Amino acid sequence: MDLERKTILFVCTHNSARSQMAEALVNHLYGDRYQAFSAGTEPTEVHPIARRAMSELGMDLSRQQSKSIDRFLGRDFDWVVTLCDHARESCPVFPAGYKRVHMGFRDPAAAQGDDEETLEAFRTVRDEIKEWFEKTVLRTDE
Repeated sequence: MDLERKTILFVCTHNSARSQMAEALVNHLYGDRYQAFSAGTEPTEVHPIARRAMSELGMDLSRQQSKSIDRFLGRDFDWVVTLCDHARESCPVFPAGYKRVHMGFRDPAAAQGDDEETLEAFRTVRDEIKEWFEKTVLRTDE
């Protein structure tokens, strides 16, 4: 890991949407200050509509894969952020010295409706994550 940038691990259940979008947003917009990673407590695969929502902002998730939280055990992070209640309850403890934060976001993959309505749910959560990060993490680290 890059010692000059702060590290963040975003965790949700499947590592398919919320945590993937958070990782991409932080690395794309704030990569000069942060290095973000994402993982799931029960990883599956990256949701195709999450890929579409991020591509609208110029972020390519085509090479992203869902990863297990086990892959990151024993690593040091400045922040560990759980993005859903299930992840908060089942996220393992990481070494001391990090900020553990929970901010639950609705699961856009659970959205009902046609393709456009589902995409809108992903956009909404994507934008909420970005706004939360800017108001919480950026302000805290300034």
